[in-house]
Amino acid sequence: MTSVEMFGIKFKNPVITASGTFTIDYEDFFSLSKLGGICTKGLTLNEKEGNSGVRIHETMGGLLNSIGLQNPGVDRYISEELPHMEKYDTVIIANVGGSTIEEYVKTIEKLNNTNIPIIELNISCPNVKEGGMAFGIKSDIAFKVVREVKKVCKKPLIVKLSPNAENILDMAYKCCEAGADGLSLVNTFSGMAIDIKNRKPVFDNTIAGLSGPCIKPISLRMVYEVSRIVNVPIIGIGGIVDYKDALEYIMAGALAVQVGSGNFMKPDICLDIINGIEEFMEKENIKSLEEIRGIARR
Repeated sequence: MTSVEMFGIKFKNPVITASGTFTIDYEDFFSLSKLGGICTKGLTLNEKEGNSGVRIHETMGGLLNSIGLQNPGVDRYISEELPHMEKYDTVIIANVGGSTIEEYVKTIEKLNNTNIPIIELNISCPNVKEGGMAFGIKSDIAFKVVREVKKVCKKPLIVKLSPNAENILDMAYKCCEAGADGLSLVNTFSGMAIDIKNRKPVFDNTIAGLSGPCIKPISLRMVYEVSRIVNVPIIGIGGIVDYKDALEYIMAGALAVQVGSGNFMKPDICLDIINGIEEFMEKENIKSLEEIRGIARR
């Protein structure tokens, strides 16, 4: 009843954990095989230690983070962590980051040799060859990286859009034009916090990523607008903490959703969301999510 299909791959339900917010340690709280999918931490070509100083800071209705893509690097992930994840009966999506197009391409080439069925490309990463501006800010830069990655990627490619893009609709269109098979949106918003006692920004990097319930109305609007101009599967992300949030994204046009900050609020929140969707569908006599997908746009 809650199953969805993307690129010919069946997800038992539309609930996927978002990149960087979930590990197999959550197995202590519920069976990970109940999830529709798990999105890996952001994987880069080489190991990254991440940012120094404070990394997580709570704010009203949300969470600021400055993790800095800490990860063991794609080779170690494939050899050490992937075998454990593959034990679960759920779809694995590999999230990929990079600071140059060449790094993206080399990381994708390594993942081509695994059984991971889907790649999610994080274009919110800073482009070191363009002065540090994120790949996902300007549509023409995003087009180039997606086009080059698509040339080597042997798996369906989802591009994760940044809400900080100059024009989210143009960004979505250009990414699809460059070959994206699907889109996930949105990544975190740019934000900051100031430590008034020490009279300085909380984060060493000053700017951090804002997520959580406070961003949902804006993220939902972006999913709604993007779903009206593209013809590829969309994964909705942003402030999902209960089944009603998830259903709003689906009614706005999303095929599936990703849950991020909610995992820190309640470790088994995804299970609550899955059960809530099932109960709603039974109560409303909805046989398939296709009956309500994009219904708010009709």
